[in-house]
Amino acid sequence: MQQVRFPMNPTTLTHGTVAIAATFARRKAEGRATFMPYWMIGYPDLPTSIDIVKLLLDSGADMVEIGIPFSDPLADGVVVQAAAQRALESGTTLRACIEAVRELRAYNADVPFLMMGYTNPFMAYGLTRLADDAAAAGADGFIIPDLPPDEAGEMLREVVAHGLALVELLAPTSNAERIKLVAETARGFIYLVPVTGVTGVRTSLPPDLAAYIARVRAQTDLPLAVGFGVSTPEHAAQIGKLADGVIVASAFIREYERNGLEKMRALVQSIRAAC
Repeated sequence: MQQVRFPMNPTTLTHGTVAIAATFARRKAEGRATFMPYWMIGYPDLPTSIDIVKLLLDSGADMVEIGIPFSDPLADGVVVQAAAQRALESGTTLRACIEAVRELRAYNADVPFLMMGYTNPFMAYGLTRLADDAAAAGADGFIIPDLPPDEAGEMLREVVAHGLALVELLAPTSNAERIKLVAETARGFIYLVPVTGVTGVRTSLPPDLAAYIARVRAQTDLPLAVGFGVSTPEHAAQIGKLADGVIVASAFIREYERNGLEKMRALVQSIRAAC
């Protein structure tokens, strides 16, 4: 298959929340949603994972979620869990993930990178050291599914000091008070989980997705991105009409496992086009 390359928008190498806001604004001006694929660093091995993220960049990713392997990823379904376990077995550490971001930033100066991981490895590394090292490597922020906003004060102070994002998550069960709290503390954008449960490929989107997005939109001007279960171009097209961003993870890992890299590349490009 001939590789399709999407042109990158030149920037002044500004990162963090400024770069994220600019990316959402550019995509909105183009009349489409921001495409945000995910890949687990260290899966299937460290060098190959970096090459796959480069493929995502070359295939039109607007932002990339950099998966950090952890032994107890509570928000992840079986596909991402298995990828994390394999990454850990191959010796992938948080330090290696930060160095992967450094290599990827050298490869692409434009696309924001969000490090998605869990509280325990980040705390063990040290939050100040984490923010220092991640910012120096070229990361733009963090997504931490098991860090609730009312316990995020220390992490929030670090990301604010470095101009980085701290993306908060909301679920369909989130009440008005919770939505308000997340709207006040999130930096960069808000991650909307459209279903109760964990990540994973699903056949359809929930029928009340539009109402859920509208409830959150009524309380914030931050961009809203939808993930968890997004797996087809049709899903991306539906979400693109309602939200600012489309996040895809398990579908790409599953396609790579079942059908190989070229089939995965085709799926990435088809979902990107549907955004």
